[in-house]
Amino acid sequence: MNHLRIGIPSKGRLAEQAADLLGQAGLRFRRQDRSLFARVRELPIDITFLRTDDIPVLCAEGAIDMGITGSDLLAETDADVQVRLALGVGRCRLALCVPEDADIQDPSQLNGRRVATSFPQVTARYLAEHRAEIHLVPLSGSVEIMIALGVADAIVDLVETGSTLAANRLRVLAEIGNYETVLIQNRHHGKPEIAQRVVRRLEGVVIARSYSLLEYNIPRAKLADVERVTPGFDSPTVSQLEDPTWCAVRVMVQRKEVIPVMEQLEALGASAIVETSITNCRL
Repeated sequence: MNHLRIGIPSKGRLAEQAADLLGQAGLRFRRQDRSLFARVRELPIDITFLRTDDIPVLCAEGAIDMGITGSDLLAETDADVQVRLALGVGRCRLALCVPEDADIQDPSQLNGRRVATSFPQVTARYLAEHRAEIHLVPLSGSVEIMIALGVADAIVDLVETGSTLAANRLRVLAEIGNYETVLIQNRHHGKPEIAQRVVRRLEGVVIARSYSLLEYNIPRAKLADVERVTPGFDSPTVSQLEDPTWCAVRVMVQRKEVIPVMEQLEALGASAIVETSITNCRL
């Protein structure tokens, strides 16, 4: 059987996130020891374990049909692939950073300076747009210490919390881009039906992770008021309670908005407000 081939990182945090996402989407597999391949149970899909940096290029070249990788690596490799789905994990930003006490306020002031980064292509393009001709120092290891070592005058690196920058007495001069983990696909592969099933399954997990299910009781006279707070997708599910003056409401709410929404519902007279996590859904 001609199986769909999905490439995922072989190690690291992204490898764990990718395996977790696929598992929640019903694409279950077991990796034997440090094998490079695994087969998904019940579906014609093979998993290939690869270096994260290689996944965009190998997908573009047709060695794999789909892959899970960072959109920062897509920007760096400029691989000709189709982005099918943002997966909602691994969010980070790529930033141009300089010493805290440096008298540099604009990227153009780096003209003639040394810039260290593990993203040489993105860095060169960005600084060229700002008319800064730089000496590029391409690296694959710890970039943030290069200024302290005297190797560079500035760095371009991924930033999550900013604690590493503070520890190295660096500040963000400019943000180059925001990135996250994505599902990519070769533009010319011949398995569209199974690929679409993979996309829909992962989409269900990604959406579910962004929402919670809220259930609450409300006097029927206040139903129109709470529906403005929790309108749902098409409409909320409303059930009659034994007391005809009350009803129960069930509705999906964005997880980041749950607490303020609960407060609004309580202020409108809702009671027995319960949040339930959602593990998968189809909308």
